[in-house]
Amino acid sequence: MDVTGNDNQLLNALLTTLEHHILPMTRQGVAQGNKIFGAALLKKSDLSVVLAETNNETENPLWHGEVHALKRFFEQPEVGRPLAKDLIFLSTHEPCPMCLSAITWAGFDNFYSFFTHEDSRDAFAIPHDLKILKEVFGLDPGRYRRKNAFWQSRFVRDMIAVSDKAVRSHFEDRAAAIAEEYAYLSTLYQQDKHQNTIPLN
Repeated sequence: MDVTGNDNQLLNALLTTLEHHILPMTRQGVAQGNKIFGAALLKKSDLSVVLAETNNETENPLWHGEVHALKRFFEQPEVGRPLAKDLIFLSTHEPCPMCLSAITWAGFDNFYSFFTHEDSRDAFAIPHDLKILKEVFGLDPGRYRRKNAFWQSRFVRDMIAVSDKAVRSHFEDRAAAIAEEYAYLSTLYQQDKHQNTIPLN
C-alpha cells in the first residue's frame, strides 16, 4: 500500500474527511432514521476526497455506510474513475463482516477506521457486528486478520497515539470533538430508532 506523504499528513486528511465530508452527511442521514456509520474514499496520490457517503439502511438494509459508498463509487462512469488500488478506504467504524467482504471484493488493499467494533457495541449500543462475527464465524473481538493477503487495516486513533509529539495534542483534540459529535448523533438515533424498519437496528 503506497500512500503519499507521512503519517501526520495522512492523519490530517483522514480527520478532515471525517469532519467536513462524512459527518455533515451523517447528520442528515440520522435525521432520516439511519445509523451513524459512514465512509469515504481518498486518493493515495494527493489525499483528496473522491467520494463520501453515510448509512442509508432506511432505503435498503444492505446500504451500510461502507457498502453505500461502494455503490455510489461504482455507479460513476468507468472512464475517469480511479482504481480501487489507488485509493484509501476510510470507515467511521470498524466494518461489519458484510462490509469487510465488500471492501475485499471491490479490490481495496487497505481501510482505516476511527471507531472499533467494541466502540460500536459499548458506546453506540449497536452490537450486531460482534454478534455476527461470533455467531456466524466463531470469532471473538479482534480475531479476524487485520493484515492479510487482501488488505491491511489501521485504526485512526492508534495512529494518533504514535504521531509526532509536536502535533499529537492537536490530533487528539480533533478526535475528541469527532467522538463527541458521534455520541450526540448516536443519542438521536437511539431515541428514534423504533420508528424505522431496519431489521437490525
